Amino acid sequence: MQQMILDVDTGIDDALALMVAVRHPDVNLRAVTCVAGNASLKQVVKNTLKVLDMAGAGDIPVAAGASRPLLAEANHAAHVHGTDGLADLGLPESARTVLPLHAVELLRREILASPTPVTLVPLAPMTNIALLVRMYPEVLSNVERIVFMGGSASVGNATAVAEFNTWHDPEAAEIVLSAGVPITMYGLDVFYAVSIPPEDIVRLSAASEPGAQLVGRLLQHIVTVKGGEIRVAGEGHGDIGDAGAVCAAIDPDGLRTSNLPVRVSLGDPLTRGQTVVDHRTAGHEQHGAGDPLFRRIDVALGVDGARYSKLFLDTITG
Repeated sequence: MQQMILDVDTGIDDALALMVAVRHPDVNLRAVTCVAGNASLKQVVKNTLKVLDMAGAGDIPVAAGASRPLLAEANHAAHVHGTDGLADLGLPESARTVLPLHAVELLRREILASPTPVTLVPLAPMTNIALLVRMYPEVLSNVERIVFMGGSASVGNATAVAEFNTWHDPEAAEIVLSAGVPITMYGLDVFYAVSIPPEDIVRLSAASEPGAQLVGRLLQHIVTVKGGEIRVAGEGHGDIGDAGAVCAAIDPDGLRTSNLPVRVSLGDPLTRGQTVVDHRTAGHEQHGAGDPLFRRIDVALGVDGARYSKLFLDTITG
């Protein structure tokens, strides 16, 4: 049983990821921590509790964390996720409550309490994780791997070169990359390549089971708002986004990675938040080689989209 913790800014694709983590039989979702990103922290917490209800989750501890990035102001993404972060579907309020402790304290507690090393899956700006690394570095000895959704080895979405999560809090991303544990970057190079075809979206939307129906409705929204996104694999398909990172944590053999030096751009406004990935292999390409600010991590450059789509659908529908 894989011990897993999700750090989320619950918008649409975080909701899909939560559904997979809750329902996969080989995952023990130990906790969920919340951070501002796709929506405000208050809204992210509300969304997370609602999705856990719809997923049929047990008593999974949830805690609220950072309400803004380490240095910058918060920038939300209502244009993609709707004003409430969940496609404005009007989901019922949850009776669940958050723990009266900060997300960093919950992360520390659950990582140290885990009988085996934890897989930490940040699907949001990594503010909470950076605070954990700085405040309690000793917990990293019980972290098997960090699989984060963020970054890009090619083009961006928040800007021409920066992906939203790393752009939202690049200082936090840079701190996490230096944590000294194995890290996989599940970025935009694979993000759009795992998608659900229209016929499955229709089937899910018509399901009587609330969780499957919610997934279908969220995917319908994704198709609508991303209709012009040519990176989505398949016409009329809805990409599962963040949920792909959870699939990668469960089934890493479906991902093609390369261990490459990476650093996060923190200065120039044109490149702020860019994950600068050094693809060079020739020994004579020396300029910048050995820069201690570049950290070697596993960068996802390819994915078996059909494999992860099947994993996603099988998990959602049981």
